[in-house]
Amino acid sequence: MSSAPAAAAAPPRTAARPERGSRYLLAIDAVMPIATVVLMIFFAVSRSVFLTVDNLLVVAMQVAPLMILATGAALLLMAGYVDLSVGSVMAVSGVSAALTFQSQGVLLGVVVGLLVGLVAGALNGTLIGIFQLSPIVVTLGMLAAGRGLAQFLAPGSIFGFPESVSSFGAGKLFGVSYLVILAVAAVGIAMIVMNRLPFGRHVIAVGVNARAAFLSGISVRRLVFVLYLVVGLLASVAGLLTVARLDSAPSGTLGAGFEISVLTAVLLGGIPFTGGRGAIWRVVLGVWLMGILANGITLLNVGPEVSGILTGAVLVLAAALEGLRFWVRKKF
Repeated sequence: MSSAPAAAAAPPRTAARPERGSRYLLAIDAVMPIATVVLMIFFAVSRSVFLTVDNLLVVAMQVAPLMILATGAALLLMAGYVDLSVGSVMAVSGVSAALTFQSQGVLLGVVVGLLVGLVAGALNGTLIGIFQLSPIVVTLGMLAAGRGLAQFLAPGSIFGFPESVSSFGAGKLFGVSYLVILAVAAVGIAMIVMNRLPFGRHVIAVGVNARAAFLSGISVRRLVFVLYLVVGLLASVAGLLTVARLDSAPSGTLGAGFEISVLTAVLLGGIPFTGGRGAIWRVVLGVWLMGILANGITLLNVGPEVSGILTGAVLVLAAALEGLRFWVRKKF
């Protein structure tokens, strides 16, 4: 007789566990938006110029290449794959385009730069997607080879481009940089792909369980190949935009550290390293957080080494938040 009430009382307790877990997940997901607001308030109080429209537009322009590249890297990580070569692909694409700018003109230079990114993406996609080699090993190899090739093509910085290159890098439409407009377009396309098109659902399915996705009729190898192709193309776009903004192509520093910045932004966006879920808008917020952090440090006249330390700390924080998400999902 006494066992019946105990059995009847069990369901409310088990139902409460998922509800409590959902609250914990919401609290974890709120950390980054709250941190962004707190940082903006801190920098605004410390330097009144921080919250001016002109300064915020500068921040948006500075993070535009990162924003464009992070959208592609986000889709790749949602599928459970990573590309650590994006900074080097930026460098070799930018240098190739810059050399062509000087000799053959802007249009052909843009085409060459984009083709270099596509070739790098196709190589990564073939080795990883088709032949199923390790993404980390392959892209680390591409990172080293790409940087070496960029420095081989141009041991120093390249200057002296046609005026249209710098005009585009500094150009604005209704007060908004062309670079920002392109970044907004990239984000919009990524959101449409993930929220409206079957391709987005396939990306998530592969990230959740590649074997099950294959058995359901999804061409996993082709999808991974396409994703690496897209990331390579976006890396070349980011390289071209950076060259236009700087009006130079420094082979040694162009895109240097972008691998860490992209990975940090994507992880801050709540996309786990194993893939299977994520939201583009949160990646955008992660990029913006990194942008205001770099801008605020500059306004406070803090040394550049502090920026590297803080970027590393933010990456560790992103990993810790994902660890918490995993623990909550497992526990509740």
